Amino acid sequence: MSSMGCRIFHALGSETRIKILELLSSNEMHISEIARELDISVPVISKHVKVLEESELLERHVFGKSHVLKPNRKNIHLAVDSFAPTRHVEVEKGASLMEALRNVADIDVRKKGDREMIVSTDGEEGLFVYEIDGQFGDKNVNDCVLEDDTIVDWKKLEPITRIRLDIHVRE
Repeated sequence: MSSMGCRIFHALGSETRIKILELLSSNEMHISEIARELDISVPVISKHVKVLEESELLERHVFGKSHVLKPNRKNIHLAVDSFAPTRHVEVEKGASLMEALRNVADIDVRKKGDREMIVSTDGEEGLFVYEIDGQFGDKNVNDCVLEDDTIVDWKKLEPITRIRLDIHVRE
């Protein structure tokens, strides 16, 4: 595991730091606000914030003398990605990504209109996307032709709430 990964998991090893991230998931806050909310002194919260910043799980924005904190969601997601297994597969030049996937996973394909869609991978249903060498694919897996050695990240779109809307409709 990378040194960044180790720092991230060290940072997440504290219940207080997890509570800080939970608080910040809804609103950006000042250190003093976090301290009040958690009923912990500002110096203690500051030490926890420093660990979270060193692990790059928090971002600090300075507005004059005000320091506002918010979670760095990208790095939180990268931490989870580090547990993805790597499967090695060999295909002929010109093979489709679909062929490569069939060599390493049990995939269920369903036709939707004129397109085939993978609806489950290894028995896990969901919507899936792929990245090739860190770039999102712009083709159907049947049309994605593999010409060179490459790294493909096959990703299930998880139903993770990015924004929760509490909508009130006026009469």
